[in-house]
Amino acid sequence: MDCIFCKIAAGSIPAKKVRENDQLVAFFDIDPKAPTHILVIPKKHIASLGHAEPGDAPLLGRLLEAAADIAREQGLSQGYRVVMNTGPEGGQVVDHLHVHLLGGRQMHWPPG
Repeated sequence: MDCIFCKIAAGSIPAKKVRENDQLVAFFDIDPKAPTHILVIPKKHIASLGHAEPGDAPLLGRLLEAAADIAREQGLSQGYRVVMNTGPEGGQVVDHLHVHLLGGRQMHWPPG
């Protein structure tokens, strides 16, 4: 598979990891949009949220649980944003489901 996030998850492409277990990897984004910008990805290749299946629900929950835990570890007590882009019109650039954890500055609404 020619998926950059699969390669990061497999360890064949280096990343500044903040969390890894048997189901997910979290690492700093190489093009950060906030002082703290961490991506949380499943090791299982799922192209997007739109491609997730009912059996993926526990994994999706673990991604969000990890994002919240990492936010605490990163000192984002004043707040943070969790974003999951889906498809080209949703702003998804890499076709591997991922959660953006953004913090360390005031977030504005609407995004994008």
